[in-house]
Amino acid sequence: MSLLSSLKLVVSRPHPEARPFLLASGVATTLAYWAAARLRCPMLRRAGHAGLGFFGFCLYFFRDPERATPARSDVAVAPADGHIVSVEKVAPPKELDMGTTPVWRIATFLSVLDVHVNRIPAAGTVTRIAYHPGLFLNASLDKASEQNERNALSLTLPDGRMLAVVQIAGLIARRIVCSVKEGDKLEAGERFGLIRFGSRTDLYLPPGVEPLVAVGQTMVGGETVMARL
Repeated sequence: MSLLSSLKLVVSRPHPEARPFLLASGVATTLAYWAAARLRCPMLRRAGHAGLGFFGFCLYFFRDPERATPARSDVAVAPADGHIVSVEKVAPPKELDMGTTPVWRIATFLSVLDVHVNRIPAAGTVTRIAYHPGLFLNASLDKASEQNERNALSLTLPDGRMLAVVQIAGLIARRIVCSVKEGDKLEAGERFGLIRFGSRTDLYLPPGVEPLVAVGQTMVGGETVMARL
């Protein structure tokens, strides 16, 4: 990989959700440096340094790089960046009314250093979106799937089968963003939301579909193949 390509992975355009954070930190930083220069106040200068650091962190955290999604209709790709913390058979989320038959759930934990933009795992139609208030436990814990604040989305594939993606808030995450609505027809790899500051994304595969990934594996949202449909 060239140096330019590597830089593009780290320095990419920020997601629109970054705008209020960038604006607030940018204004605060500018005012702090201006006041420090006029008043010759070291404390204000340090505040400016802190503001500049937060501005840079927001640029990094909200980065939204382009991804090359496999041009295949028979696979499900990762809905998020991060590393897999759980692969097990469980019942689909009750709020999605997808039945009680256990299916494979692949849980991906996103640290504050990961890209937090969520992507559609396979082409289909959004059947239902259900928000569920809850706790803010460490998102890497298995019980976070049931107890944490979350937003669940079911997707009907062209052949009628269904899969689900659940955005789960984490220990310091306090905002789940979902930018699609019920009835939307989406393509694999399309952006559909974002979770701020540490979180988890669960993918529920259709019945009979086996995962192709393992615990500890690193995911690239919109690119890594998680299962063959």
